[in-house]
Amino acid sequence: ATGYALQGAEDRGVFFISPGVRVYGGMIVGEYTRTQDLDINVCKTKKLTNMRASGSDTLVAFQAPREMVLEKCLEWIHDDELVEVTPQTIR
Repeated sequence: ATGYALQGAEDRGVFFISPGVRVYGGMIVGEYTRTQDLDINVCKTKKLTNMRASGSDTLVAFQAPREMVLEKCLEWIHDDELVEVTPQTIR
């Protein structure tokens, strides 16, 4: 996941991941503010050009990602969903 992509979608909801986390297709990376699901590309990078512009390289600040422990995950999911548990993460 890149900081550029997460910054662009930050106003749409709360993320469970931070920049630099390895992601896969179909992975749930956050909670959308509306009821339906939203597919986003969190690996999108900024287009590079040869031109410099003042203020184009700004420091990116994020909200802290929501930490999900096993108990919270089990309360949060619906009956038709699963929780992925690995030695390093709980998704």
